[in-house]
Amino acid sequence: MLRLAVFVSGRGSNLVSIYNSVPDNKAKIVAVVSNKPDCPAIEFAKQKNIDVFFISEKEKTGFVNYNQLADRLAELKVNLIVLAGFLKKIPDNFIDHFENKIINIHPALLPSFGGAGMYGMNVHNAVWKSGSKVSGATIHFVDKIYDHGRIIYQKKVDISDAGSPEEIAAKVLKIEHEILPYVVLKFSENKIKIIDDKILIE
Repeated sequence: MLRLAVFVSGRGSNLVSIYNSVPDNKAKIVAVVSNKPDCPAIEFAKQKNIDVFFISEKEKTGFVNYNQLADRLAELKVNLIVLAGFLKKIPDNFIDHFENKIINIHPALLPSFGGAGMYGMNVHNAVWKSGSKVSGATIHFVDKIYDHGRIIYQKKVDISDAGSPEEIAAKVLKIEHEILPYVVLKFSENKIKIIDDKILIE
């Protein structure tokens, strides 16, 4: 069974979509990690009796650092980390520790509209200003550069009738809730392969 740690900074709608959509016998969320103790996603995790960790690169009461977190996740036998609206860059040594075991969902069609500062409504505002007629969501492996890792899966959505960045955000969020559980399920079935630096989904 796939054992997941989900990193969040906000409401956790993608956390909820994984929890509700991926069968229990395929994957289990065993940890939720956040840099924000008061975010709504934490309340959901506590309601579901999922272990919660608060992360900070600075020493803070009630928080762990990334080295401590790596040890905790190893104890929980986590074999896939999902960044689902986590707004902090992951340190290089943590990425090395979990090579090809960290994925991120980005609310645009990478490599467009990615990079430092491109998260949440910043992305949708940029898409809106560009005049793009399509947007979508991308799931990719996490490497040491923002939004740069190998793309695992993308899905696009028509935004030609969207009247605001908020309408784009709503359309894209629906796509996110479709593709993230799908990709997690494929990981649980060992159907995502890296061959010649390309990602294949069986």
